[in-house]
Amino acid sequence: MPKSKGNVVEFTERGQRKHPEAPTIKVDTTNILFIVGGAFVGIDKVVAKRLQEDNANIGFGAKVKSRDTKPKFDDLIRQVRPEDLMKYGIIPEIIGRLPVICTLETLDEDALLRILTEPKNAPVRQYEELLRMDNVELIFTEEALRAVAKKAIKRKTGARSLKGIIEDIMLDVMFDIPRSDASRKVTITEKCITDGEQPAIEPN
Repeated sequence: MPKSKGNVVEFTERGQRKHPEAPTIKVDTTNILFIVGGAFVGIDKVVAKRLQEDNANIGFGAKVKSRDTKPKFDDLIRQVRPEDLMKYGIIPEIIGRLPVICTLETLDEDALLRILTEPKNAPVRQYEELLRMDNVELIFTEEALRAVAKKAIKRKTGARSLKGIIEDIMLDVMFDIPRSDASRKVTITEKCITDGEQPAIEPN
């Protein structure tokens, strides 16, 4: 694979161009891989419109499609092209410098469950450690964790909303726990997530 050719870019330390006399930093971009990422909310509608125009044949050879069969987000996002990104609003100068375009599929319930519990800094592990410092055992039932994942899917915000959902449930608990030094156990059930029921706090 041929080595990509970079440039030496000069910019000010704070990224501001108001003071041209400010000292600058030189960076050689030869061995730097630039990754541009984002949610690109609504890009699926741009792709769907293009596909609809491409398949809008008239005559005996036209493709007949039912109005009830709406393409899924993942099926549309896989077919994104540079021209879709331009219609979305990204300038051609940037798109021309992105040689590879790849997409990520929507996180399903099982993937969100793994994010909730498996990483070292997973939201559930963070709260377990915080309560352990107060001699409290925190327990999330399997049904509760799945309810959190389902709620995140319903919000259509992916893994970003997982911590926020758990914070809403744990807010009162984190205020009540420091009032006593006794060993206790806090259990988060499915109803705590779906119905707003208070977590059960009992002696351990």
